[in-house]
Amino acid sequence: MEGKKRAFIYAGLTILFWGTSASAFKIGLRHLDYFQLLFVAILTTVIFLFFVLAYQRKLVLLKQLSRKEYLHSVLLGFLNPFLYYTVLFIAYNRLPAQVAQPLNFVWPITLVLLSIPILNQKLKFKSFMALLLSFFGVIIISSEGNLTNMEFSDSLGVFLALGSSFVWALFWLYNVKDKRNEVLKLFLNFLFALLLITITLLLFSDFRSININGVFAGIYIGLFEMGITFVLWLKALKLAVRTEKIGNLIFLTPFCSLVFIRIILGEELFLTTFFGLILIVVGIFIQQTNKSKIL
Repeated sequence: MEGKKRAFIYAGLTILFWGTSASAFKIGLRHLDYFQLLFVAILTTVIFLFFVLAYQRKLVLLKQLSRKEYLHSVLLGFLNPFLYYTVLFIAYNRLPAQVAQPLNFVWPITLVLLSIPILNQKLKFKSFMALLLSFFGVIIISSEGNLTNMEFSDSLGVFLALGSSFVWALFWLYNVKDKRNEVLKLFLNFLFALLLITITLLLFSDFRSININGVFAGIYIGLFEMGITFVLWLKALKLAVRTEKIGNLIFLTPFCSLVFIRIILGEELFLTTFFGLILIVVGIFIQQTNKSKIL
């Protein structure tokens, strides 16, 4: 019972931290551009995960990896965190947080779509209905409270927010087949992504204009969106008696995020955000209960 309680505590903390991420993104983007913010966040995560591996005495595993495994980490690091968060930060820079966050949350549905060509999965009727329901949710959220007009205020921002979910789903499909230690994989992903974002920053931005307020936001994102929360989530899943019960708690994240968006950012929440988010979550839940699911 003690382990079960700890599992729910770890899961609750993870959801709480992830719920603050959208607000942290917007605050960070007030002070830094997307590349600067991502550099600070990735650097923070690399440092944190290095110490986690050192504490777990697993740094020695780095010497045991093959060239192929390192190249695989380069690919995964390019997808996530480099490409995923670059696209996501640009979307957050263009959209209200309450719109970008739930649009990014549709990745379990995009995972189903990508599994058709990549894993040769067949799209069954139940999955099709779940996709359709979530699609309507996306349309409603994208209207930003104006269902009568249905003209998106920023079509590119909507496209990027949805695109980030495809990048994450693609990353998930390639990552799930990799049986290496999870923390080790994540460390290598972020280490190679740090090299990529450093080069990108030198080419398209600069280090000189990075200010302290943005640094604090980047550190927070690196710890509580990318680093600590991942370790807590792994602990929750490991301690859980039934992992699906813990996994289903993730559906609380976007609703928790809306609370922080209202309190911290002061955004007036649209009714369409709530209705659209409910449709997306119901669609994902239907897909999760599908016995032929890949999630």
